[in-house]
Amino acid sequence: MTDIAQRKKALLARLAELDERLHSIEAELDTPHTKDIEDRAVEVEDEEVLEGLGHQSEAEVGKIIAALKRIRAGEYGVCASCGEAIAPARLVLVPEATMCVACAGKAGL
Repeated sequence: MTDIAQRKKALLARLAELDERLHSIEAELDTPHTKDIEDRAVEVEDEEVLEGLGHQSEAEVGKIIAALKRIRAGEYGVCASCGEAIAPARLVLVPEATMCVACAGKAGL
C-alpha cells in the first residue's frame, strides 16, 4: 500500500470515528433535561463541554474532507504555502496537514 493510500485509509477511519462521536454528542444533547435545579446546573455544564467537543470534531471533519479532496486532486502532501513536499513523518502524525513544518511554524500553527 502506498503512503498516500495509507494516509487516505487513516483519514477515512478518523472521519468515521468523528462521525460516530458527533452522533453520540447530538443524541446526548437531545436527551430531555431533569427538573431538579441542582442536577440541571450540572447538565448545563456537561452540555457546554459536549458542544465544545462537537465544534472541535466538526472542525477536524472539515480538515479531513479537505485532505481527501487534495488526495483526489493529486495535491496531497504538498505545502499550500511554499509548494514543497510535506515530510512523510509529518503526514503520519498529522494526515490532514496542509503545510510543511517550516511554513506551519512561520504561520504559528
